[in-house]
Amino acid sequence: MSDLFSVADVSAARGPLRKMDIAPGDAETPAQYTLRAGEQRIGLNAHLGASLRLVHTGAIHCVHCGRTTRKSFAQGYCYPCFKSLAQCDTCIVKPETCHYHAGTCREPTWGEQHCFQPHVVYLANSSGLKVGITRKTQLPTRWLDQGAIQALPILEVDNRLQSGLVETLFKQVVGDRTNWRAMLKGDVAPLDLPAERDRLLAALDQELAALRRRVGDQAIGTLAAAPVALHYPVLEFPSKVVSHNFDKSPEVSGRLMGLKGQYLIFDTGVINLRKFGGYEVEVAIE
Repeated sequence: MSDLFSVADVSAARGPLRKMDIAPGDAETPAQYTLRAGEQRIGLNAHLGASLRLVHTGAIHCVHCGRTTRKSFAQGYCYPCFKSLAQCDTCIVKPETCHYHAGTCREPTWGEQHCFQPHVVYLANSSGLKVGITRKTQLPTRWLDQGAIQALPILEVDNRLQSGLVETLFKQVVGDRTNWRAMLKGDVAPLDLPAERDRLLAALDQELAALRRRVGDQAIGTLAAAPVALHYPVLEFPSKVVSHNFDKSPEVSGRLMGLKGQYLIFDTGVINLRKFGGYEVEVAIE
C-alpha cells in the first residue's frame, strides 16, 4: 500500500485525520466529499450506502507541528501550539477583540496574511437564519463546512477586525450559531434570504452608519449578490441524532448514509471529523 492514493481508487487508509475537503456541487450534483487521513485520500460520495469503519489507533498528532500529544486542543493542536499560534488565539473566534494594533499579536506576519484580507459578512440557513463571517477566499467552503443549505453574502469589509465589529451588530438581532442536531436531521425550511437581508440592514441602519464613520465609508461595502443553494450527498437523514466520539470508543462504524457539514452520517450515529483533527485512524470501506 503506497503512502499517497488517488481519491477515486482508495477504500482503505491510515493516518491523522484532517477536516474533509468539500467541493461545491450544483443544482443537479451534490457537494463532493474527500476524507483525509494523513497524506491519503478517499472520495466518499461513491461509497454512500457502503459499510465504513474508522478505528482510532490511540495516537494524536498536532495538525500544525505533527508532534504526538496526549490531548487535542482547538480541534487538533498540541498545547504548545494552542498557546503560541495566532490561529489559536481568542480573537480568531471573537475577531472584534483583535489586538494587532496593540502590538501583541502572537504572529504578526500570519495575522497580516490571514486577517488583513477582505472578509465577507453573510447570512446562512443551516438550522435556521444565522449571521457569519469569513475570508472572501473561503466562500463557499465556509458554508459547506457548516452544512448550510442556503447562503447570501451581504457585506464586504477590509479586514477581520471590521468583520467582527459588523457581526457584533448583527448578533443583536440574529443568532450566529448552528443547531447541529437540527442541521443533521435535514428538515430545515428554506428562507427568503434577500428579504431577511433587507430587514436586518434596515433594522441596523443607524448602527452601521456609525460604524462606517468610525472605520471609513469605503471599508464596509454592501453586496448585491444572489442567494446560493447548497446540496449534500445524503441517502437518509437520521430521525434521532446520536453522536459518536473517539474519546469514548475507538471504533466508529456502520453504513454510510450521508455527508453534511463536516459530519459523517451513519445508520448508527454521526461523527464530526473536524472535532477529531490529528487523531490517527485506520479507515476501511467494504
